[in-house]
Amino acid sequence: MTDLVKRAAIFATSIHAATGRRLRYTNEPFIVHPMRVAELVAGTGARPEVVAAAWLHDVLEDTPVTLGELSTIFGADVASLVDMVTMSPHCLADDLPGPVDHAQLARASDEAQTICIASLIDNTAQIMRHETRRRGLYLHGKREILRGLGKGDAGLYIMAAMAMD
Repeated sequence: MTDLVKRAAIFATSIHAATGRRLRYTNEPFIVHPMRVAELVAGTGARPEVVAAAWLHDVLEDTPVTLGELSTIFGADVASLVDMVTMSPHCLADDLPGPVDHAQLARASDEAQTICIASLIDNTAQIMRHETRRRGLYLHGKREILRGLGKGDAGLYIMAAMAMD
């Protein structure tokens, strides 16, 4: 693990812990999700900036940290990747992005799309394991997102598609 990735992991762990947020289905500390996403992204052989961004991918949505702060601390490249995968506030309540967010993700770089696919894989696994009542609604939304992520890592894309069947 590079110094950049270690710093991102420590920062994400600390800032998410400060919010007190926990995972919806398991009540685990929220950082478990970014950790799993970062592990998936690292498994693709992604460069350290992409793995660091995977650790940080929910920071702008869920904490008071700003894009400028991320850029200052981790550099413009990492901050840009996080910005590309950050959902707008109107769609966060049900974890289902609206049409503007689909377009944003479709325009994102291949590296940002790889982060998004890894996040989808982890979110989908949790939905399949724990959600019964609204599983179909969630999976429909996740499939719609995945359709626009064709530039991301092919292996993760296939894994995500298979997880939604």
